[in-house]
Amino acid sequence: MPDPIWTADEAAWRRAAELVEWSTPFRAVWEPRDGRAAWFPGGRLNASVTCVDRHAAVDPDRIAITWEGEPGDRRVITYGELLDEVSTLARGLRSIGVKQGDVVALHLGLVPEAAVAMLACARIGAVHAVLPAPLPAEALADRLESLGASVLFTQDGAWRHGTVLPLKVRADEALTAVAGIEHTIVVRRTGMDVAWYEGDRWYHDLVAADRTRGRGARTGAPSPEPELGRAVGRAGGEPVDLPSDHPIYLISQAHRRGRPVVVTHGLANSLVTAAALHEWGVGEGERLWSAGDVSWLAVQTHGIYGPLARGGTTVLYEGTLDVPTHARAWEIMSRHRVTTMMTTPSVLRTMRGWAPALADTSRVESLRRVVLYAEPSEPELRRWAASDLGHHPVTVADGWGQVELGGICHLSQPLDPQLLPSVAPQIIDDAGSPVPDGEAGELVLTQGWAGEMLPGAGDVAAATDHHWTTRPGLYTTGDRVRRTPEGGLEFLGRTDEVVSLSGQLVSISEVRQTLLDHPFVERADVIERRDSQGGRFLAAAVVLDAATAAEQDLAAVARDLNETVRDNLGGVARPRMLVFVDRFGDELRGDERRRALAGLPLGDTPELKRITWAQVLAAADLPTP
Repeated sequence: MPDPIWTADEAAWRRAAELVEWSTPFRAVWEPRDGRAAWFPGGRLNASVTCVDRHAAVDPDRIAITWEGEPGDRRVITYGELLDEVSTLARGLRSIGVKQGDVVALHLGLVPEAAVAMLACARIGAVHAVLPAPLPAEALADRLESLGASVLFTQDGAWRHGTVLPLKVRADEALTAVAGIEHTIVVRRTGMDVAWYEGDRWYHDLVAADRTRGRGARTGAPSPEPELGRAVGRAGGEPVDLPSDHPIYLISQAHRRGRPVVVTHGLANSLVTAAALHEWGVGEGERLWSAGDVSWLAVQTHGIYGPLARGGTTVLYEGTLDVPTHARAWEIMSRHRVTTMMTTPSVLRTMRGWAPALADTSRVESLRRVVLYAEPSEPELRRWAASDLGHHPVTVADGWGQVELGGICHLSQPLDPQLLPSVAPQIIDDAGSPVPDGEAGELVLTQGWAGEMLPGAGDVAAATDHHWTTRPGLYTTGDRVRRTPEGGLEFLGRTDEVVSLSGQLVSISEVRQTLLDHPFVERADVIERRDSQGGRFLAAAVVLDAATAAEQDLAAVARDLNETVRDNLGGVARPRMLVFVDRFGDELRGDERRRALAGLPLGDTPELKRITWAQVLAAADLPTP
């Protein structure tokens, strides 16, 4: 058997494993398996028991979830009530034939039912995959096909930015192109009329069918006949014992070769790292709010599983932060007494832009900590958050991680660096030697991280295995970084063509290919640029065919190109800036052309722009022919 590709801090991971509930102890922290590490082999557990049952048994009235909808409706769910909800939905899923290992797709906004569905799937051993609510029908169909789901959760409609997204309509359209979905479970959120087809059922009808069997769960009291409960549990609401490497959820990465790559995360891998990150890395105080989309890995891992695993309170908010006013984020933090806020630098930059007009109303007494993730953050932004976000000093931590590693795995300021397991990061040059402080190189990890994805095959292996195989004994991240004078890591970009935008991975090559496939386009390049606030966005430079350039309304062409990207890859992949170029010459190689395009003084405003190849050459400091 091949040796594992790295070593791990066994004492730290054994300590982390004590944070979760095991029905059967593991025989080792990790064992070598086919060149990778198998984490906590022999152990058995259930995420629902760790996150719900054990807390409900001790303190059923403790608040597990406090939720706010975009229109202003609110809901508070205690651990006793959450156990009732999760157990009842688990029974409902079993009643329609959902079995251990089945894939359940959650096309939901950040409503309480999304968290309940995640935990109910985990309770019965089904594997959940959360899909972005704004996905158009074609992209949704691609995701569902790649997941192989048998059940789909959706909503009649979802509130977003003051309007209602027609989720059920999009789901119905997507299902015309996808086979295998046997049941569609619909959450009534907005009350809008929706079409009804065979296999559709309301969420509230499913959970009402047998709710009386779960009434005792509100007290958190154990079954008077536990062995009998275990025996009949597979047909009811009881949790099933699962092996440590049983899949718990699927995450779609950036598209590769026209297909989304789906990676699988294991039960113990995800639960132990979520609990450890919350306890020793992220969650200062009792209430954590992860301000993002429920489809984001960090929101699921660190915003739901992490707080609940440790008996804390997770704050969930359904909509966008500018509805009804720019004060919404501060109001949520104050109203729900948020102690730790997690979000992306892009969201925080937007809040910083709103803050001057809210100086008299944006003090948040409860806030103690801000954690950033998913994309690089600049020192100025972190300094603003530390002093001005809540109008009193708070700590600010910059988190780094990857989908392949299950979320955040390195923090600039963890709560307890002595207890939190470490990936022991190093920065190396192309030859594999450590670089001097202040110089750029590739970030590699020299110690194992339990949150790593489970091994895959086919497209998954082709897209991910290079992390473990490029440099034996190291995990290569593909991130270029340099160490700051303070000892932190400054992110400088990717060595591949995958970027993180608004918490989601986007393949630049897939965006470029989508544009090239359009009948009006002859040449195209896609680049990452920075805006005036330090945020990153995609810009596309396009050469149109001669007839289109001469005859078509360029504004209409630009709209069509953007809609094509959105329909195929989702809205987050749509370039914020579209630049029409008269031609691409041969004076520059592809990488040289992209560097020149990235350096053009075009501003960061979204209106259509036109440039010449001569301007590109000038930006590359080459003479114009």
